[in-house]
Amino acid sequence: MTRIIASLAEVSAGYDALFCDLWGCLHNGRQPFPAAVAALQAFRAQGGKVCLMTNAPRPNQYVVAQLDRMGVPRDAWDLVVSSGDAAQDAMFAGVVGRRVWHIGLEKDLGFFADIPQAHRGADPVTRVDLAEAEGIVASGPFDEINETPEDYRDRFQDAIARGLTMLCANPDIVVDMGDTRIYCAGALAQFYETLGGRTLYFGKPHAPIYDRARALMGLGADARYLAVGDGIATDIAGAEAQGIDSIFVTGGLAADLFGADVENPEAPALSNWLMAEGRVPTYAIGRLR
Repeated sequence: MTRIIASLAEVSAGYDALFCDLWGCLHNGRQPFPAAVAALQAFRAQGGKVCLMTNAPRPNQYVVAQLDRMGVPRDAWDLVVSSGDAAQDAMFAGVVGRRVWHIGLEKDLGFFADIPQAHRGADPVTRVDLAEAEGIVASGPFDEINETPEDYRDRFQDAIARGLTMLCANPDIVVDMGDTRIYCAGALAQFYETLGGRTLYFGKPHAPIYDRARALMGLGADARYLAVGDGIATDIAGAEAQGIDSIFVTGGLAADLFGADVENPEAPALSNWLMAEGRVPTYAIGRLR
């Protein structure tokens, strides 16, 4: 049964490292949550390591730059691992071909421009129009404020008829940017699958991003990990698949489901919802603090 806690400090002594989500947990896409920053700083002060694990479709250096612009202090984390890191490695390995149709924004172009050292001698990956593509790379909608997956139906049906595989660089379905909920690449990939298309995923809840994080943290086989996130189908499902404990942040994507006080979720509502979702996070907390 999921235990509702008031702070990370209640349980943090039992863990060596955190896999902490960003959007909805550490920040809202525009500014950091001070209590969450303080909680991570305190965990590191007691000797723990913090990996910020995000489904952002960009290599980690771009995520770090965004955190710096927001004012997230460097002493709140040890490393950043993004879905973009794992997905980029697969793309340059050629899993969807060398000529790809990219669905996404200009802010995601580092995914193509910053070639990992291991792939700098390989044939280039080129962004082309859909008609010339061998595969698809989705990092998010072209217009994340106004578009929905349905806007892509005709183009997706054409791509499926040609047998194109989609590489999804961000498995998240939606995120909240400030007070605005926007679709992510995961929503496009999910819609592509419902139409009959084939997709490849590399972020949470899939194993490659966790394997990469563990390797970079270098803590050894006996390390005790705790995952923190507000995505029941990504953060919590991923933790369960990895066999590690988790904290479900109820005040993120599902904030309106557990009572009027975002900081203190109502236990009966939370229990019923988790049962319907088929997930059992180890802990739940209103907001990371």
